[in-house]
Amino acid sequence: MNTVAAPVDSTATPTTTKAIRRVRITSIDVMRGLVIVLMAVDHVRERFFYHILVGDPINLEIVSTSLFFTRLSAHLCAPVFVFLAGLGAWLYANPKEGVKRSPSHFLFTRGLFLVVLEIVLINQSWFGGFPPETIYLQVIWAIGLSMIALSVLVYLPYWAIAALGFLIVFGHNALEPINFAPGEFGYSLWTILHDRGVLFASDAITVKISYPTLPWIGVILLGYSLGPLYASTVEPQDRTRKLLLLGGGCLLLLAILRGFNIYGETLPWTAGDTAVETIMSMLNFTKYPPSLDFLLLTLGTSLLLLSWLDTKNNPVTRVLQTFGQAPMFIYALHLYVLLLSYRLVLATLGPNEGDLYHIGSVWQIWAITAVLLLMLYYPTRAFGQYKRKTDKTWVKYF
Repeated sequence: MNTVAAPVDSTATPTTTKAIRRVRITSIDVMRGLVIVLMAVDHVRERFFYHILVGDPINLEIVSTSLFFTRLSAHLCAPVFVFLAGLGAWLYANPKEGVKRSPSHFLFTRGLFLVVLEIVLINQSWFGGFPPETIYLQVIWAIGLSMIALSVLVYLPYWAIAALGFLIVFGHNALEPINFAPGEFGYSLWTILHDRGVLFASDAITVKISYPTLPWIGVILLGYSLGPLYASTVEPQDRTRKLLLLGGGCLLLLAILRGFNIYGETLPWTAGDTAVETIMSMLNFTKYPPSLDFLLLTLGTSLLLLSWLDTKNNPVTRVLQTFGQAPMFIYALHLYVLLLSYRLVLATLGPNEGDLYHIGSVWQIWAITAVLLLMLYYPTRAFGQYKRKTDKTWVKYF
């Protein structure tokens, strides 16, 4: 990979007079591919290791060290997806070839598409059967609503977008004392924005919010604010240095806030019997909604990884890039493969924990994930190649 120019996808289609050249930044696709791998690990855990519920924050009394750090690694997924959605929106609005354009319409329609996809397709991949008794609105819903919010907020001055993102991410923990009882005025809106809960319930169907969206709107705004670092006028060395400083700054601030239990997490850490137990307590953050400390850890780590990946090109990064170029495709596909695989195993071997079948060790979660990703690599690569070549509008939503 060339270290004196922004790394781009060499397979991008050439510029024509009818279309803007599709130029992809390799490190962003690789980063997205990395969290897809971690996401798959976590979803294998939820299929085949669900007899031990990790909770939120994680219940350290029942979770082993290996299971804790397996779950902790998956905490990167949602923040990276949402953050890179904001960054991608800036890149869409500021193409390397061609004139600037408003991302508002694309953000709104894709956000709406993701909300519908969550309800119609993704929810069924977890439970099977249609219509479902309960609809869980999870990460795809949160990304969709965040995109819809950004589609409106992009009309603000750039500094206002950045300031609002910081205000939401750093300030939403101060809203913890605010809560509403079911049926009380404001309950539905607050359930969507900040507190998990049942949005709607009837004899026929229940709708539950698993991912309150307010903090994620802050994250997508910060991702959009970081976009200028990936402008063609920015030297890669300068971008790498700034990403390193930003990531390090996030982790330093986390060390101060968390180390002294000052602010940013409702669950204080406590000293354990061993150093590992103490570290686990310090890293045990709330995800639903994501606390400030959760976001400082995950976004800080992500910025450091983006800095490191900016000039990397090897067989591993190329595999990750393949996954990262078609994230929505592999997301939906792997969930249905896991659903069918679990049902096949359950029908063949039978349950061994109540009505469930489970594997016995955490290492098996990673082994199953490796097999799963090997199965999905070539279909994902084929779809990614089709996505780059086609001009069909619907494909860009994946």
